[in-house]
Amino acid sequence: MTIPNKLYFSISEVAEMTGVKPHVLRYWESEFPDLRPKKNRAGNRSYREKDIKMVMTIRDLLYQQGYTIQGARMQLKERVTRREEPAARVATAVVAPVQGDDVLRELKRELQEIRKRLD
Repeated sequence: MTIPNKLYFSISEVAEMTGVKPHVLRYWESEFPDLRPKKNRAGNRSYREKDIKMVMTIRDLLYQQGYTIQGARMQLKERVTRREEPAARVATAVVAPVQGDDVLRELKRELQEIRKRLD
């Protein structure tokens, strides 16, 4: 889906573009902290492109991948964490390269952390 070249979109426009009803979009705002469209003086929601992309991501997690609201929230949080971690990991790898059995131990530790986050 391509998003038209506009700065702001109404909730009805977003609903039509994404296939998600307006009442569901309003509910998702209360459940997903990253989905916060601005409101104008009249109190109408003004969605930006980043908001629409977030709606599409949430819709995919819930409807296509079968996550619950809580599971989708955790997935979004994980994605943000993963975006922040690579730079720290690269810096660590450059300073102290891991070799041999250490690689397996490190992978096992990371997998255990992921399992904890999923539980």
